[in-house]
Formats: sequence, structure tokens, C-alpha cells
Amino acid sequence: MTTTEKNITVVVAMSGGVDSSVAALLLKEQGYNCIGITMKLWDYESVGGNINRESGCCSLDSINDARMVCAKIGIPHYVLNFSREFRESVVDDFIAEYLSGRTPNPCVLCNTRIKWQSLIQKARELGADYIATGHYARVKYNASTGRYELWQGKYKEKDQSYALWGITQESLARTLFPLGELTKPEVREIAERYGLKTAQKKESMEICFVPDNNYRRFLTEAVSGLEKKVRGGKLVTVKGETVGEHRGYPFFTIGQRRGIGKGFGRPMYVIETDPANNRVIIGEEKYLYSKELIAKSVNFVSIPHAKEGVRGQVKIRYKSPAAPATVYSLDDGRVRVVFDEPQKAVTPGQSAVFYNGEKVLGGGIIESFKKSA
Repeated sequence: MTTTEKNITVVVAMSGGVDSSVAALLLKEQGYNCIGITMKLWDYESVGGNINRESGCCSLDSINDARMVCAKIGIPHYVLNFSREFRESVVDDFIAEYLSGRTPNPCVLCNTRIKWQSLIQKARELGADYIATGHYARVKYNASTGRYELWQGKYKEKDQSYALWGITQESLARTLFPLGELTKPEVREIAERYGLKTAQKKESMEICFVPDNNYRRFLTEAVSGLEKKVRGGKLVTVKGETVGEHRGYPFFTIGQRRGIGKGFGRPMYVIETDPANNRVIIGEEKYLYSKELIAKSVNFVSIPHAKEGVRGQVKIRYKSPAAPATVYSLDDGRVRVVFDEPQKAVTPGQSAVFYNGEKVLGGGIIESFKKSA
């Protein structure tokens, strides 16, 4: 323990899971002054879908788990209510994006606007120097460029850098990722060794405010009269032929096969949606491929821009492999991404994240794409 570490205060975002528990434990062991904070983002009563199963993040069980871990390792714990900010910045955007025919990634907005904006502001009010989370990612300072860089976590199976591209330089400078060099099995082993209640706690894979993973239920409950308004729209082929009706364009996403009917004589997929005319356009797999995309709301992390074009690898969804591409900055704050090979099911609303190996160059929200077929 150094004198410097003893004088540094860190606010640790505590979800009640094993990752944030071990993050707090490791920082405390290293000598930092830690404050555990659980963010109350929403209530089950307001979003539904979780009857008698309060086990996800923001639940009473998770808050109590975080409190017990903090008591075990000897740090204070507080619950802060960010539900208004979360509703306005994340949930309302999620609904608006689906109604606009896009497929959003709310975790990106939550990270950018809540965890690395609202939480950092609260950390300042508490006199803290840093915030820390249990994400599997790394921050490095590049003295030659003067920039803080975001890197993938060493444990690729759990790397979460894809959802962190929106963090600003100012916020990265105040961020610690204690798990960046660890594997998930190592994290669980540490939790077991120290007797933490969360050691074998299962991970929550669904979006926190859609705990049953039923987007249709959530949207129809959130938007009065939605099903009646959007049902009975036309199912149209890429050649303009009407082949049936659908149950509502917000309930479809690009690349989807299920739910569009049968009897076409060949596999058919959702190619795009047309909210203005309540149409869902379907076609064969070859129509899903795109060589280019435009991304908006771009944040360059480890580099300042890509005006001359930057070579790298681009991920278009969390679970997809990064594909070789060239990224070009446009004059209006957007970027144009040109892939070496066409990519399947480029989806507006999802994130396009640019990498150079393990280093995150930046990212943006996919706005549009150019079909190859």
C-alpha cells in the first residue's frame, strides 16, 4: 500500500453481482478508500415482466447482496436513485428507437449517460477521485498522444469494451477497471476465497428493465394502443410484392427469420422495416449483406478522428467478430465504415465499434447501411 493509494477515494458501482463485488474487494486490498454505490435505476412495478422473481440488478435482493458484500469487506454502502435520469436517457430512447424501426442497445446509453456521467458527478460530490466498475476492460494512458485509451479485457470471453465506447476522455481519466486483467473463473475464485455471498451468483443476461426478455410485452405496455396501431401491416418482398401481413414493425429486427410466416419456398429474412408505412420487407439471405454503413453520435476514444481514413476492425454487435474495415470521419460528426467483405445484418440502432487489435479506437450508433445485393 502506498501513501498515494491511501489518499485516493474510489466510488465503486455495486450491482450486487460477483464482478462488482470483487472489483471493490481488490481496490480495498490495494489500499484505496472505497465507497460502494448501488444505483437504483428502475422499479419492477413500472416495467412489469418480473412477477415474484426480483433477482436482477436494481432488485431488493441485489441491493441487499451489495450491502452485505460492502459490510464483509469493510466499506460504506449507499443506494442512490437515478431512476428519473435512467428513464429519460435510456428507457425513453429505447422505446423511441423501436418505434422508429431501429434496434437499440440500451447498455451503451446506460454506461455513457448514467454510469459515466451521472455517477461521476455524484462521485465528485462525495469527494471521490475515481469511479470503478466490474467491467472486463482496461484503461491505459498513452504519454506520447496524451490520451487515455480503452482496451479490451484480457479475458476475451467476457470482454465488455463494445458497450463502453461512449466514455469520454475526461471520464476515462477518472475510471478504474480492477478486473481488466482477470478471467471470470479467477474472479469467482477470489470471491470464494474471501467468503463473499455473491461468489456463485448467476449472471443476468437480459436487459435490466425487460427482465423477462419480452420486448413485445414491454413495448405494448409502455405505449398505449401500440398493438392496435401497428397490427395488420404489409409483409413485402424486396421486389415490392405483398405476400402477407405482420403483427407490427416494432416487433421485428433485421436478420430475423421467425415470425414472418412460411410457404415462401425458400428461407426468408427481415431485410428492413418501414415505420412510415408499417411495412416489413423480407428477402433471401443474400439481401442481408452490406459493404458500408454510416454511424452517428460518434465518440473517438483512443484517437482524435479518422479524417484521412483509419484501418482497423469493426464490430456491429456485441457477439459478432470484428471485421476488417476502413473508418472515415465525415464533416457532420458521423463516420463512414467500409468493410473489406460484406457483413450480414447491419442493424440501425446497434453500435459500430472500431478497434485496432485490442484497443478501442471509437464507436458510434449505426444510422444506415448500403446493401451489397
